[in-house]
Amino acid sequence: MGNDSKKTTYAQFITAMVIVGTIGIFRRNIALSSSVLAFSRGLLGSLSLGAFVKVRGQKIFHGMERKKLFLLILNGAIIGVNWIFLFEAYRFTTVAVATLCYYLQPTLLILVSPIFFREKLTGKKLFYALIAFLGMVLVSGVLGGGDTGSLKGVAFGLAAAVLYTMAVVINKITLGVDPYEKTIIQLASAGIVLIPYILMTEDISAVQLDTITIILVLIVGIIHTGLVYFFYFGSMEHMSAQAVAVFSYIDPVVAVIASWAFLGEPLTVPVIIGAVLIIGSAFLSERTNNE
Repeated sequence: MGNDSKKTTYAQFITAMVIVGTIGIFRRNIALSSSVLAFSRGLLGSLSLGAFVKVRGQKIFHGMERKKLFLLILNGAIIGVNWIFLFEAYRFTTVAVATLCYYLQPTLLILVSPIFFREKLTGKKLFYALIAFLGMVLVSGVLGGGDTGSLKGVAFGLAAAVLYTMAVVINKITLGVDPYEKTIIQLASAGIVLIPYILMTEDISAVQLDTITIILVLIVGIIHTGLVYFFYFGSMEHMSAQAVAVFSYIDPVVAVIASWAFLGEPLTVPVIIGAVLIIGSAFLSERTNNE
């Protein structure tokens, strides 16, 4: 790969991570329930990703086995519920805390990898997992007697991390499917499976959509989802696994900084130390996997 192509590849991946890191700020300014926002994100994301792929001239939907299609639809449902928990976490605690709790996912994946992928769980990996857990305790504020709302947000963030770990596991065992095709199906499923839940729990007639809300929802669906996945999969196939792992940590760092800069959320010493422990342990765990 030439230098120009390499620069373009890395620029696209970094751009995707920066964009994802700002989603919490947009969620804070969207006056919709988490379920309605998750539904909108799934449908807009799948449609926009399909459009981006088509503009690129790449063919998708070559047909697949029923078992794989079922797993992808199931995973879409898991992703949809995962988004609801994440969006609720942003509501009840700071964007920084919600993001860092959510970012325990790499550590959770390492802990379950012996069960699903028969990977060896070494003492070093367990140590990193313990460090990440200590970081989460600091971030949560539980040691300082965190308020009920904040702890509720932490719980939602951790629930989202567990569900995302499940989604990653299913994705890893669903082999032989084009990544764009796989993602479009899952995004569409994430939106569609939420329709019955929304009809049972939401008063649709009471939903109000002003111009600002519509614009922000379109940005979350098209930019934070469709464009991000387009850049992500389009660039990672030309990057080493280690490079992908390293640059992925741009996401939580941007989220923490952006929440402070744009929302005025405080960056306390425990949160900063916890962030270093969580991100650092995830980075070292990934590095150990690639050794």
